[in-house]
Amino acid sequence: MSVKEPTEAVELADLPVKPSDGPETEYDSIAVVFMSQGAEWHSYKTKRLLWKVDLHLLPWLVLMYTTNFLDRTALAQARLGTLEEDLHLRGVNYNTITSILFIGYILFQLPSNLLLTRVRPSLYLCSMMAIWGVISACQAATHSYPSELVCRLFLGAAEAPFFSGAIFLMSSWYRAHELTHRIAILYTGVALANMFGGLIAAGVLENLNGAHGIAAWRWLFIIEGSATVGIAVIAVFFMPNYPNTTRWLSKEDQVYAEWRLAEDVIGQRDDRNAVTPMQALKMAFSDYRLYLFMLMHHANLLSQSFTYFFPTIVSSLGYSKIVTLLLTVPVWFATLLAALAVSYHSSRTKERSYHIAACMTVAAIGNIIVITTSGTGPRMFAMYLMPIGVLPSFQVILAWITSSFPRPLAKRAVVVAASGMFGNLASVYGSYMYPPQDGPKYVAAGVGLACVCMFCAGMAITIRFVLGYENRKLERGEVSKSTAGLPAGFRFIQ
Repeated sequence: MSVKEPTEAVELADLPVKPSDGPETEYDSIAVVFMSQGAEWHSYKTKRLLWKVDLHLLPWLVLMYTTNFLDRTALAQARLGTLEEDLHLRGVNYNTITSILFIGYILFQLPSNLLLTRVRPSLYLCSMMAIWGVISACQAATHSYPSELVCRLFLGAAEAPFFSGAIFLMSSWYRAHELTHRIAILYTGVALANMFGGLIAAGVLENLNGAHGIAAWRWLFIIEGSATVGIAVIAVFFMPNYPNTTRWLSKEDQVYAEWRLAEDVIGQRDDRNAVTPMQALKMAFSDYRLYLFMLMHHANLLSQSFTYFFPTIVSSLGYSKIVTLLLTVPVWFATLLAALAVSYHSSRTKERSYHIAACMTVAAIGNIIVITTSGTGPRMFAMYLMPIGVLPSFQVILAWITSSFPRPLAKRAVVVAASGMFGNLASVYGSYMYPPQDGPKYVAAGVGLACVCMFCAGMAITIRFVLGYENRKLERGEVSKSTAGLPAGFRFIQ
C-alpha cells in the first residue's frame, strides 16, 4: 500500500515554529502549527504515520500473542496424547492444572501494567515472553501432578504482562476509532494459535511419539516453548515503545503521534508521568463505569471457558485424536474472519454495544444447540457458533474499555489491568465447568455458558444506556470534567 502525498506536502522544517523555553512550550508551539494545517495535510500525515506504526508494531504483537496462546493452550492438545496417563492425573486434576495458570496471571497483571508506564515496553514485554517460553518448555520435564501445577502457576505469572500490556501500548499509539479493528488484528493471534496449534499438535502427536525416548506431548511443549524464546530475542530489537521515545520516528512524527492522541480527547496531552501510581489507582477505582465494564468483561471471558477444552469437546463427535485436532483448524479460521469483519464494522460505525450483544447471542445459540442435538452435523455447526460469537465480542469490549477511559495514561493502565484481573477470575472457576463425568455433551456447561452469554449481551445494552446518560450530563455541564478525568467536548462511544 502506498500513501499519496498531498498536492503541497508540508514538512515540519518548513513550518514557522517559534523558539521555545522548554519541552512543554515547544510541544505547544508545534501543536499550534499542526492545528493550522488543512484536512488534506492531516490525512496525508496520518496515513504515513499509521503505515509506519502498523508495520513496526502490529506484526510483532500478533506473533507474540500467537505464541502466548500457543503456550497457554498446548495443554489442551497435549491432553489428547498421554499427558494424563504419564502425570497420573485423576478426576478434576486436569481442570485444576488449567485453572491455576490464571491465579498467577491475575496476581501479576496490575503491578505489571503500572510498571509498564515507567519502563521500555519492548524490553519488558519481550523479556517476559522469553521467560514464559522457558517455563512452557519446562513442562516437558514434569512427571507428576504437583510439578505440573507449579509450572502452570509460574507460566501464568510470566504471561500476565503481555495482553493488557499490548492493549495499553496500542492505546498509546492509536486513536479510539483506529483501535477497534487493530485490537481485532491483535486478537487474530488467538485464532492463529488455535489453527496452527491444532496442526502442530496433530503432526507432533502422530510422528514424534517416542522419538529419543520422549513422549509426543513432551515434544509439543519443547518445540513451542523454544520457538517462543527465539521470537522474543528477535522482537526486542524491533518492537517500538511510546511515541516520544521511539527511535525510528523523526522528531516531527513523534510530536505528531502525541498530538493526534491529544486531539482525540480534545487537546489533553497523554503524559505518562502526569499522575503517580497511587493517584491512578484512586482515579480508576472511584469511577463507577469501571465496575460495569469489569462485569461485562468477566462474563465474556467466562463464556470463553470452552476454549481450554475445545479439542476434548470436538472429540465427542467420535473421530480419532488426529482427525479431531484437524477439525479444529477450520473452526478457528472462520472465527478469524468473523473477528475481523465484526471489528471492521464496529470501527466504521463507531458503535460497540449492539455488536457485542449480537455476537454473544450467537454464542448462546451455539451452546444451546451443542447440548440439545445428537447429530454430528448440527453439533459441529454449533461448535463454530461458540467461538464466532465470543471472540469478536472480546476484542470489541477491549476497544470500548480503552476508549471510555482516555486519559491520563496511568489511569488507563489501571483500568485495563483491573478489567483483565477481574475478567480472568472467570477462568479460575470456569476451568471446572467441563468435568470428565459430564462428557460427551457437557450439558451443565452448555446451559451455564448460554446464560452467561446472554448476561454479557445484557450488560452491553445496559452500559450503552449508562454512557448515553453520562453524555447527556456532559452536554448539560453537570459533571466536572477535570474531576472525571475527561476533557471538554468528550463524548463516550456507545
